[in-house]
Amino acid sequence: MDADARAANGLRRSIEDLPESLIRYVSEPNMDRAGLVRLWFGEPDRPTPDFIKRAAEAALADNHVFYASNRGVPPLREAICEYATGLHGRPISLDRITVSGSGMNAIMMISEALLSRGDNIVVVGPVWPNCRETARIMDAEPREALLRLGADGRWHLDIDELFSHCDEHTRAIFINSPGNPTGWVMPAEEQLAVLEECRRRGIWVVSDEVYIRLAYESGLPLGRAPSFLDIAEDEDRVVVVNSFSKSWSMTGWRLGWMTHPPSAGDGFSKLMEYNIASPTTFVQYAGVTAIREGEDFVTETVERYRRNRDVVVQRLGAMERVTLSKPEGAFYAFFAVDGMTDSVAFAQTLIEEAGVGLAPGLAFGDGAEGWMRLCFAADIETIAEAMDRLQPILG
Repeated sequence: MDADARAANGLRRSIEDLPESLIRYVSEPNMDRAGLVRLWFGEPDRPTPDFIKRAAEAALADNHVFYASNRGVPPLREAICEYATGLHGRPISLDRITVSGSGMNAIMMISEALLSRGDNIVVVGPVWPNCRETARIMDAEPREALLRLGADGRWHLDIDELFSHCDEHTRAIFINSPGNPTGWVMPAEEQLAVLEECRRRGIWVVSDEVYIRLAYESGLPLGRAPSFLDIAEDEDRVVVVNSFSKSWSMTGWRLGWMTHPPSAGDGFSKLMEYNIASPTTFVQYAGVTAIREGEDFVTETVERYRRNRDVVVQRLGAMERVTLSKPEGAFYAFFAVDGMTDSVAFAQTLIEEAGVGLAPGLAFGDGAEGWMRLCFAADIETIAEAMDRLQPILG
């Protein structure tokens, strides 16, 4: 390794230069502030349902506490296959499923599998920053293709602009839909256009679909968002990331999965061995129960978020300084503030003057400066209190 690639402390320069989370930069000094309405993190406010907790307890009692297969325990992989096949209306075979220790673990392994020094990955933004940074960890270059807010008040992706960022060193395109922080949902016809061009160029599609069940306008079965799994053939260069965190309120359990070409399974099995050597065993059995018994919970959760979204859009959208797109999915309101140019400083102002904790837009890329993100996965009383407190500053 070139000496210039190392930091003074001996770590690789690409690791030492990783940016800190701006959401944590804002939140951690204020975690214990009394009376603060905390809407900065992207997680459900309600704890994991009891029937999932009981499944974990039963798995512990049954001594599911030993090492498991790298790609996941068979009952969970089988449950995911059944779930995905039903969700997408087409067969998703067992050899396409690898269980991961969270969606983030999956994204890191995908970067390890696809990216090397000199490669690049094109990321549709604004977006949760972790995919960009996993590319940098691999000494690859993340490039950003920005969504644009149209005159119709909706986010749009220019497909031609997206591919203008690609060259002979582009290994993958990363798309998060439904999107964090924008709430954008990629239309099915645009997914097809991207897939066809990626097939032509030999570029991978990495689709982060952890919010797929949190869609409000899709008209698809179970209310889900469109997915690349609706259109991809088994051996297409497509990897779809999913997670138990959002739909089943399991953020702290750290459990997710990938759907990938069958030929990639052995590679991901090896990467799992050298990362975490399989996700936590008893947690995987709780995942089986979440999938097989959790539909009523998911349905109720989506309806609750829909009501929250509508209140936030009505209240926040009426404030004079705010430009807001009605989110089509996920559980975030992403809004611009007239006259605001430093979202990190503004986040601190809202904490001090309004008693509301939000995420600064800059956390989601340079193109999101001037914006703020509010997570509406909270009870309606908390949402109403936040709106009342923000009104004097934003109204």
